Amino acid sequence: MWMTPKRSKMEVDESRVFRTEWTQRYLVVEPPEGEGALCLVCRRLVVATRERDVRRHYEAEHDYYERYVAEGERAALVERLRQGDLPVVAPLTPEERAARAGLGLARLLALKGRGWGEGDFVYQCMEVMLRDVLPDHVGVLDGVDLSPEVTRQRVLNINKNLRSQLFDRAKDFKAYSLALDDQAFVAYENYLLVFVRGVGQDLEVQEELLTIINLTRHFSVGALMAAILEALQTAGLSLQRMVGLTTTHTLRMIGENSGLVSYMREKAVSPNCWNVIHYSGFLHLELLSSYDVDVNQIINTISEWIVLIKTRGVRRPEFQALLTESESEHGERVNGRCLNNWLRRGKTLKLIFSLRKEIEAFLVSIGATTVHFTDKQWLCDFGFLVDIMDHLRELSELLRVSKVFAAAAFDHICTFEVKLNLLQRHIEEKNLTHFAAFREVVDELKQHLKEDQKIFDPDRYQVVICRLQKEFERHFKDLRFIKKDLELFANPFNFKPEYAPISVRVELTKLQANTNLWNEYRVKDLGQFYAGLSAESYPIIKGVACKVASLFDSNEICEKAFSYLTRNQHTLSQPLTDEHLHALFRIATTEIEPHWDDLVRGRNESNP
Repeated sequence: MWMTPKRSKMEVDESRVFRTEWTQRYLVVEPPEGEGALCLVCRRLVVATRERDVRRHYEAEHDYYERYVAEGERAALVERLRQGDLPVVAPLTPEERAARAGLGLARLLALKGRGWGEGDFVYQCMEVMLRDVLPDHVGVLDGVDLSPEVTRQRVLNINKNLRSQLFDRAKDFKAYSLALDDQAFVAYENYLLVFVRGVGQDLEVQEELLTIINLTRHFSVGALMAAILEALQTAGLSLQRMVGLTTTHTLRMIGENSGLVSYMREKAVSPNCWNVIHYSGFLHLELLSSYDVDVNQIINTISEWIVLIKTRGVRRPEFQALLTESESEHGERVNGRCLNNWLRRGKTLKLIFSLRKEIEAFLVSIGATTVHFTDKQWLCDFGFLVDIMDHLRELSELLRVSKVFAAAAFDHICTFEVKLNLLQRHIEEKNLTHFAAFREVVDELKQHLKEDQKIFDPDRYQVVICRLQKEFERHFKDLRFIKKDLELFANPFNFKPEYAPISVRVELTKLQANTNLWNEYRVKDLGQFYAGLSAESYPIIKGVACKVASLFDSNEICEKAFSYLTRNQHTLSQPLTDEHLHALFRIATTEIEPHWDDLVRGRNESNP
């Protein structure tokens, strides 16, 4: 357990104490009153002295001063500001404004998954609009270059700027976790997406794309691990600060003897490292779980139906909702793997189940086989699959909510496991209360079969639920290992000290006796509460909070990348270098705002 000090204790400074390095970094000084941080530029007082508050003020109000990057320049700037000599902020020249517009359009094209060549089309659209609406201003477009070569380079520059900011923030991570997704790429070469979730000095959570690794070039697990370690080293992240790994449950990731997780855990074993927590059920939960519950290859059959509908039934009004849903996910054209993945979602299966009568009539009209609609076993399997996948969809949606911390996510997992126990008992008793589609199929079959004729075998579906239970137990066993840490993090005032390790009992007792902290806990969210908790008075509890906060609590960033790929599969399937692919996915998933002023004036940091 993390509460037991078996390894070196994390050093976390008091988050509300002014730090001297902020003066050069954010151009602030400690005010005479000793509270807050006084901005040297605008002379405003930043009241809440957490680093994120100071940084946000600086980035929002004074980003211009990032041009002073060298240490000597920065020190000279601070001295000038102390004396009241405020450097004049030079306005952007017309050429720089044109470059800024070109950068913004390049970013928009990347976000929408459009090709480099479409910049010229955008230019023509703006030219036509200005000629009719503001004819005197057509000339402003003269300096805007949206040619494919320039747009491509601008996207790379934006990526370099975002990556540089991530690396700067990563230096301050007290703990971090990695998410390894090898299932996102469904229409291109195989790649591994590596995401990082880090927690800084004040428990501010940062989730970003760390790197993309070409699995064709890094086929072996050893080569893959070397690429990940290189990316960590480039970002300045040591294994000593790594807390958790969340992955898909493919053999490449969790193979017992040759999986990447076992290799990385071995690499992270040292007296200065923490026990790395691994869980493999968060990413693509519906997609990967569907293979365990599809007992009759139902989805392969449905896939054939959808292909027929897209080719021969596209004008039929009864299928418009289905086709619209399909196009919103992956466009008008779709490859087989994208289609298969879309059909493995509970929402999609539920929609198709509601159209089964219309689909049967359509198949009859075109002379296709309808043998499955007269197969009692197949229909029961179809109804059961729809219901189980709908339950998995509900869980997946809960796990898509970010910034709730791993303790809340683990509660959702435990609740779902209890739900599986209930479903298994209900199936054994032939109680279909929580199986709406299955019950509908059974009711229809009863009208055509004799009363004493057996409709379905409960044992067949109990085996499926039991298999799903074992998979969940295997995927999340490490979270059970730190269950007490998660409970302490989520409810520090309700956690009984006698159940805690001896090392933390004194801190916990002191915490629970502090009325001021109790009042803060009641009115603040967990992140704010722990950010303000004194690391000097509660070092072990603060350490546990940093580690728990660094664990991935949702699959949101992975789903964002997956959605970006499926929506733009045809653009991304064009010849692209790994560098360009990396740039597109970083822009599509990041929460960091580019430093436009640096980009306009060509001052990208030289970080690798």
